[in-house]
Amino acid sequence: MTALPTSLPHDAHQHGHEHRHAPVEGGLPQRLRGDNINFPQGAGGGISMALMVLGVLLVAGGLAAAFSGAGGVSLKHGIAAYLVGAFTVLAICIGATFFVMVNYLVNSGWTSTIRRQVENIMAFLPYAWLLLLPALAIEIAKGGVLFTWMNKENATDYLLNKKATYFFFPLHVGEFPAFFVVRTLFYGLFWWFITSSLIRLSNEQDRTGDRWLTAKAVRLCSWGLPVFALTIAFSGFDYLMSPDFKFFSTMWGVYFFAGAVFSAIATITLVINVLLRKGKLKGCVSEEHFHDLGKFQFAFTVFWAYIGFSQYFLIYYANIPEETAFYNHRNAFGWDKLGILLMVGHFIAPFFILLSRHVKKHFNLMIPISLWCIAMQVADMFWILRPMAYTPTPLKDANGVLIAVQEATSVGPGLAGGYLDALLIFGMFAIFAGYLIRKVASGPLVAVNDPRIHEAVGHKNYV
Repeated sequence: MTALPTSLPHDAHQHGHEHRHAPVEGGLPQRLRGDNINFPQGAGGGISMALMVLGVLLVAGGLAAAFSGAGGVSLKHGIAAYLVGAFTVLAICIGATFFVMVNYLVNSGWTSTIRRQVENIMAFLPYAWLLLLPALAIEIAKGGVLFTWMNKENATDYLLNKKATYFFFPLHVGEFPAFFVVRTLFYGLFWWFITSSLIRLSNEQDRTGDRWLTAKAVRLCSWGLPVFALTIAFSGFDYLMSPDFKFFSTMWGVYFFAGAVFSAIATITLVINVLLRKGKLKGCVSEEHFHDLGKFQFAFTVFWAYIGFSQYFLIYYANIPEETAFYNHRNAFGWDKLGILLMVGHFIAPFFILLSRHVKKHFNLMIPISLWCIAMQVADMFWILRPMAYTPTPLKDANGVLIAVQEATSVGPGLAGGYLDALLIFGMFAIFAGYLIRKVASGPLVAVNDPRIHEAVGHKNYV
């Protein structure tokens, strides 16, 4: 192990600011001993591989069932369920990346001993993007299944033509979605660049002890975070909002961002808790860290609800048909019950539970709370995407005049088709969990040469 820094760096960002942290008892080298911050070589390899293979089999089986229509399901249903799982995992990785970047920018000290685990989650972001590609490839090859704006039958739609530049530039409606594909490639390349760069700097600091690598990471985040924010918003527009191409909301990107950080904090808390139960990170992570993670969880519980309500209230007040149709469809066919679950489970219950300082500091209590929060993010993605699988079908006569709407098609196969959602969603999480287990076990569990690690191990909350 390389030599550890013996003092906190003195730089312009810290000038005049008092670092209040408790004395480090037992000595930093003792807390960073090998058996406390490392797993044996090859640990977790078997379960990791088993989970990833299981995940691939579940996803492949789900897509095969969707193509064959087994159990009365449709391909549109399969793509919607696939995107629910893929986008939930993507949201978790996006939230983790934001957490790393923003804590670099504010020179956070308390996160030094948990940052490596956040980086491990963040490292899956490019792969989460890759998981989106099969669904997008099917959409383009089939000419629009869930993403009906790709369907040539909608080429004459007035609203779609108004948005044609955003989807098809420099081509025309109904042709290859060139600009959409360019944006998709940009998201993947940028996410790969920003995550790999931050991880490379962190690992290099582990090897060399060069504290100026932290300054390089801060400079990278100073311009990278605004660009990253734009990719979050526009990926939310492209993959979550565009299936209903007539719907639009300028608050949509922020809504997706709020849910992403909400689920990422829950995942971070869960990973740290598992490591403590494995006998690792003793003296490196304390109840004070859980208290701060709990405060983050509480903050984004409120923020998600605030953005969700604000978006709904403005759409309700304006009463524009293209906007209200989104909520009207989700207020029927049983989707209203899922909406109530989100109000209670994504906001009201976590809000009152996380008010307690005792709960936020309690390791055992935070495990079910974190699992619940992740489940609520799945439910949120489900509420957004799955109702689009069985939308009302317009019936037209030979002249194209609307005769009626077959409302019954909105419910699809009902609970009988739930197996497809389970296969694809659990499959995505199995792939993610398998990767994460291998990544966590592959190196030190903390950033051992982070210049603020003294502050992290002695962290104490004063509020």
